[in-house]
Amino acid sequence: MSLKLSHLPSRQKIKPVYPRSPSAIDPNNPPWPAYRGYHEYSFAYATMGQRLPTILGKGIEDVVLTLNQEYDEERIVDLVKCIERMDALKQELQGQAKLRPIIDDGEADVALWNKLIAKYFQGKTFMNAPWLFAEAYKYRRLQESFSVSKHWKNYDVFFRQKCDTFSRSSEAVFELSMRFAEPFTLRPNLSPEEQLEAERLMFLELTQICLWGNSTDLSLLINMTEDQIKSLQSTGGDHLAATEKNILGNHMKRLWETVVNLRASTGGRIDFVLDNAGFELYCDCVYADFLIQSGLAKEVRFHGKRYPWFVSDVTKKDWDWLLNSMVYGHLFPKASQEEIDSLRRLGMRWKQYEKEGKWVYEQHPFWCTGYTFWELHNEAPDLFLHLSRSDLVFFKGDLNHRKLTYDCAAPPSTDFEIAIGPMASAAGAPRICSLRTIKSDVVVGFGPDGDELAEKLDKEEPGWKISGKYAVVLLSEGRPGEKVMFT
Repeated sequence: MSLKLSHLPSRQKIKPVYPRSPSAIDPNNPPWPAYRGYHEYSFAYATMGQRLPTILGKGIEDVVLTLNQEYDEERIVDLVKCIERMDALKQELQGQAKLRPIIDDGEADVALWNKLIAKYFQGKTFMNAPWLFAEAYKYRRLQESFSVSKHWKNYDVFFRQKCDTFSRSSEAVFELSMRFAEPFTLRPNLSPEEQLEAERLMFLELTQICLWGNSTDLSLLINMTEDQIKSLQSTGGDHLAATEKNILGNHMKRLWETVVNLRASTGGRIDFVLDNAGFELYCDCVYADFLIQSGLAKEVRFHGKRYPWFVSDVTKKDWDWLLNSMVYGHLFPKASQEEIDSLRRLGMRWKQYEKEGKWVYEQHPFWCTGYTFWELHNEAPDLFLHLSRSDLVFFKGDLNHRKLTYDCAAPPSTDFEIAIGPMASAAGAPRICSLRTIKSDVVVGFGPDGDELAEKLDKEEPGWKISGKYAVVLLSEGRPGEKVMFT
């Protein structure tokens, strides 16, 4: 007897529904499809196959320079073993090896990493795990290469490169220091309306400077010439007016209204989740300096990484180096005495902010995990509670934006507050502003016509998502003031 299926519906192609429901979302299954290293159409493919091995190779060259300057045999032998571990990691990358657990090196994040790997990524490789996780895992393994050593636990493979990039940025550095060495003041005899307009224009200009300071990301621009760096770092008014049209999701007007309202009510706390060291950090500080002087903020907190991360991310060492080099350093032998004095005065004012508690540098283990910020509420409740007490949190740069949005293929028209999930919808979620120069595939917040705009750019400017030519300034209102609840 044969079974007849003539009355059943015809076969159909089943398409998954996106975004996934919250219960179906996990680190291996983000709300929309993840970018993975084997996706040849994506930047993940070039990163996992070419960029990361190249970055590791340059890191090994730096360690060899350090090795050749050592004289103590025990330290030399210890560093040789670090190089061997780096080389083994490079071979694993190129061989598409499976992801192994992190060795217990005494860091606070080992359990978090290994829970993630065991629960979601058993048997996954560098190429078929979601790109964001695989890339973060690579940098955690790089840290492990040194943290298991005896003498080199705190070695920063990329520190020389970060310092060098700032010292090569002299033109843009002094353009800003000469303008802002003197405390910000308004011209006398201005009406209240004129004063507010002058502040608004300054705020918008400095927001753009803070945004485009991200152009010199070492992980992408590691081989740039000095002239190329200068062109990216131009901070002149004409240049900024020209670049605003390249901000494809632009909430700067709303951002200004937000900070003015803050000043009128509390004049409270603003946080920066930092991105790159060197010139970008310098731009962040210029921006934060204005926020303090104008009364738009009474306190600024800067969140950096606990150890070297994604080549050029800010660590405490980078923070201290920048401020002390501005005050005491000799990085710019061709600079005039006036320029040197302007930079020193700026640095001294910033160090005074630290002493007075107006500026606070912080670090938390969560920032160097493989979790996206969708999981911040669950995996780092102390940090979420801390951020909920901020009046506005700036997330700087491409990596932070990827972590906010789960780094998945959401349509460009997707609303920013939808794309960042619990960071907008959880009770007590702070106001968030993402200042991001676009350097990878995920793009959201482009507005109702965003899908068409992205398709047009795909046709007219292939590679526009990784060029650093375009940017977003996106604001989430969050749910500030509500009581934070944890289940």
